Amino acid sequence: MHEQPISHILATSPMQLVSLEGFDFYIKRDDLLNQHFSGNKARKFSYFLENNFSAIKRIIGHGSAQANSLYSLAALAKIKGWQLDFYVSHIAPWLKENPNGNYRAALALGANVIEVDKRELQQYANLDCMMRAQYAHLNEETLFVPEGGRCQQAKQGVGKLAQEINTFCREHKLNDPLVMLPSGTGTTSLFLQAALPYQVVTCACVGDTDYLRSQFAELEVNCEYWPTILQTEKKYHFGKLYPEFYTMWQKAKQQTGIEFDLLYDPLGWLTLLDYLHEHGQNRPVIYIHQGGLVGNESMLPRYTRKYPAGR
Repeated sequence: MHEQPISHILATSPMQLVSLEGFDFYIKRDDLLNQHFSGNKARKFSYFLENNFSAIKRIIGHGSAQANSLYSLAALAKIKGWQLDFYVSHIAPWLKENPNGNYRAALALGANVIEVDKRELQQYANLDCMMRAQYAHLNEETLFVPEGGRCQQAKQGVGKLAQEINTFCREHKLNDPLVMLPSGTGTTSLFLQAALPYQVVTCACVGDTDYLRSQFAELEVNCEYWPTILQTEKKYHFGKLYPEFYTMWQKAKQQTGIEFDLLYDPLGWLTLLDYLHEHGQNRPVIYIHQGGLVGNESMLPRYTRKYPAGR
């Protein structure tokens, strides 16, 4: 990857008007921010990209071996000339032998992906607790980024996203739009709601509604500033394959011409469409495309194997 001037890396992403299942949507194409550094992770990590960290030589992150944040942090480290050490609780043997998706892309950018010792991990509730305990105090050459970019520094990049949405709405005279994006840790939706005068709605993809609220509370104690969480009738388990997810993903691609993420966007679209069918579309709707397309490299083969007929 060739380094690009910082000012060119996170240019304003376009907005695209599409129709899906009889409704009109403006798609904020944050998947087009940059080839290697896009979507909500680019927004959340832009603070580290755009500010000077002259003493930093190493960045530490953690999550799953196929996390979008792994690839984005690897791109950030490559651009800044840092070494990325990314800790995971498990790497499947087949993935080690046949790297793909975010894992493959991160390795290609020089990431050091470290599988933690299971005996050490057993001393903690989970990997996140372990990392917070062990990396609370770092030397001046090391930077620790919480899982998924769940940190106050994410405000800077998400604030720029809010500015872009505001400018578009003003220039195109969009009155009181509904802004939708699916959530993992909920960091982007939380800070976006704080920065926008419009209603931001989201859905919990990684855990349930209580989990998402607990994530909000870590960054903002006043629930009046939280985005609205749309409920789903069915309980879904993160990373599990569902036929309705695959069908929704196919419909979105066919009807809009846009490829979406297979991990978050199917639930995001199903939840939003259910909401609109119930309440009607009485105002413009902006859906934020948060990237994550490299992950489709590993997710799509799983779906096609399990649902060869496309259902």
